[in-house]
Amino acid sequence: MYESTKKRRVAEDVAKVFPEEVTNQIFDVITVMQKSKQLVTAPVAIAFSDDYTDDEMYAMIIQGNLAPAQEFPLTYKGDKPFLGHGYILVVKDKPKTIRIDFSAANPFKADKTNIA
Repeated sequence: MYESTKKRRVAEDVAKVFPEEVTNQIFDVITVMQKSKQLVTAPVAIAFSDDYTDDEMYAMIIQGNLAPAQEFPLTYKGDKPFLGHGYILVVKDKPKTIRIDFSAANPFKADKTNIA
């Protein structure tokens, strides 16, 4: 599950909203958690806090009720217009890829970015 040898993919809609620097760090957190055997299910959800500093923001990995949610920091110095919208990302474990996509709970449409 979530082997680091798999290719990393980001859904096109996610890439329009989240900078590559942020999604790369999410993949890195998944890799670290996989190596330390902290991942117990796939897929996992990533939720974002509205609190942030100029160079850091916070996210939480959620594994349903199978494991406690774990908060982690993400280093990012750019503008953060993607925060404050309640976006939830899902990290899916596919046979040959690990893919980040929007949760079905998000009202996100490909023709909108939902960013004010």
